[in-house]
Amino acid sequence: MNIRKKRFSLLIAFLSITTVIIAQQVGSNSPYSRYGYGLLMNPVPSASEAMGGISYGLRRSQQVNWVNPASYSKLDTLTFIFDLGISGHMARMSDGVTDTRDFYNGNLDYVAIQFPLFRGIGASIGLLPFSKMGYNFGSVRSVSNTQYQETYRGTGGLNQIYGGIAWEPIQNISIGANFSYLFGNFSRSSVVVPASGLVGETKYGYSFREFKYDLGMQFTYPIDKVRSVTFGAVYSPRLNAKTDVNPTEMLYTSDPYNTPGLSPSQVLKTDTLTNASFQLPHTFGAGVTYSTDRFLVGIDGTYQLWKELDYPDVLDNLSQENRFNNAFRVNAGMEYVIDPMSQNYFHRVRFRGGLSYSNSYTNFSVNDPNDPVNGAGKYTGTFKEYGVNVGLGLPFRDYMSGHVSMLNIGFGYTRQQPDRDYMIKQDMFKITIGVNINEFWFFKRQFN
Repeated sequence: MNIRKKRFSLLIAFLSITTVIIAQQVGSNSPYSRYGYGLLMNPVPSASEAMGGISYGLRRSQQVNWVNPASYSKLDTLTFIFDLGISGHMARMSDGVTDTRDFYNGNLDYVAIQFPLFRGIGASIGLLPFSKMGYNFGSVRSVSNTQYQETYRGTGGLNQIYGGIAWEPIQNISIGANFSYLFGNFSRSSVVVPASGLVGETKYGYSFREFKYDLGMQFTYPIDKVRSVTFGAVYSPRLNAKTDVNPTEMLYTSDPYNTPGLSPSQVLKTDTLTNASFQLPHTFGAGVTYSTDRFLVGIDGTYQLWKELDYPDVLDNLSQENRFNNAFRVNAGMEYVIDPMSQNYFHRVRFRGGLSYSNSYTNFSVNDPNDPVNGAGKYTGTFKEYGVNVGLGLPFRDYMSGHVSMLNIGFGYTRQQPDRDYMIKQDMFKITIGVNINEFWFFKRQFN
């Protein structure tokens, strides 16, 4: 088998395995993921995440940047890039009423490759998480002086496999596009456990399959040989999807989640909501970076038109008017290296830091624990999210090719600050590890 066929076979096998891994992982324990499509992941490369998530104006020849597909054309004709990121995080949650609880999770954040097609034309393919749903929480309620335990559980999420291409038709101006396939399964349930009698479960299951695309552009203004400013912009149109939602009502002799494999004693209802409408928003993003051979600083802004998008009411008991918020996100970050050409290893290490601020795209139904009779869904609230990131880029060189690859390590802290009492405040601590490997693109070495 020649080198070309072998490398393509390995890539196809690896991407196929990774698709299964991403599709099976949850990586969330947040009650907020019950609403909408779950928690939006907004994945960025590990090096960008350590800089607060800046990406729109980031244009580098040794880093995959799928957030702005126009960046792919920066790659030279001999370089192949492989980038993979994993993370682990600890989330500390408190509602101000019950005890604080800690949850631990790990994720495969992304896998992506980038390669040249022709001079001035580059391409990329990869697998990314889009959203995650994973929750298990409940409360004691009362009806006619009879108390019962109601527990909400859900799993699932959306992932995307993308392919993108970029072209630099004029020096310093690049345009690009990503074409993605969104896919995922969702399962939501509400389990009512009375003091005596049968346990009732209402369950909703549905799958999501849809195509989407993103358009990007970048313009670089060279100040001199080592200094430049790059402006980038991205647009994603609204997505209109239809899928069947399958509600089921069942009775059990005990909680089915505490007794795996337990069959229902009675099926009260099975139904299909045909062609339920789901929509994803118009998204606008823009950013600018200033860079030298040793320093980079940038800022990004993103705005999404979520307000009054279609979504089935039966899944969250909210109305179209109060379900979604138009969402914004601001990211700012920097990177510094003492001397990228130094013989001193420490001088070649890249130091990164950044900040982020955003709001939630969904509202949430808030219970009043002081009103066990009428307190369910008494209020509607949302949250703001604040984040700070730091990280290192540790270079390692292939001495046969001369290419420099990078081990990226990042540490992040985010706080989800609610705007109402009795909502959950979350503090999350995260460590991210990314491996960015630069190799020759189908170059046959003469010596080993």
